Amino acid sequence: MARYTGPKSKIARKFGEAIFGDDKAFEKKSYPPGMHGNSRRRGKKSEYAIQLQEKQKAKYTYGILERQFRNLFEKATRSKGVTGEVLLQLCESRLDNVVYRMGVAPSRRGARQLVSHRHITVNGEVVNIPSYSLKPGDVIGVREKSKSLLVIEDSLSSNSSVYEWISWNSDKKEGTFVSIPERIQIPENIKEQLIVELYSK
Repeated sequence: MARYTGPKSKIARKFGEAIFGDDKAFEKKSYPPGMHGNSRRRGKKSEYAIQLQEKQKAKYTYGILERQFRNLFEKATRSKGVTGEVLLQLCESRLDNVVYRMGVAPSRRGARQLVSHRHITVNGEVVNIPSYSLKPGDVIGVREKSKSLLVIEDSLSSNSSVYEWISWNSDKKEGTFVSIPERIQIPENIKEQLIVELYSK
């Protein structure tokens, strides 16, 4: 499936924030990319442009393609609750995102690769679908044969993030998706209401 594999810093500069995590290149050039750099005069963005940028930012942040993202939005629309919040909750419930949140991989892109290469289990069974939607109580673990992988060891040792909706057992290298996160528990700087307005046109 087509995925963006180009420079991350360029995308981060486009949105004006380091959406892929710490980025030295972004810190040096925090202005938008382009031939004339920071000197270029940029006109005021239209309402549509602002809404579109917010949707693109959410897609790049979670590494989701347009059709998948649209399907998630339609699912969120049919659900009870605030559509924008439910959309972000669905993104956070994806297996690749939770593997990243648990610190098993240093990035969502890395987490997607671990899942695709059959290194991750859900409730004891190997699952190789990054978009797999987790339910509260699901146990996510590193496959026995993969526990000694250096990339996983390094990622876990440098991870200091703690989320109330996820528990992690470092001895067993497994964690539990305790509950679906509330909007206030999701750290991503995404204005989900703008995405709802865009899709509702």
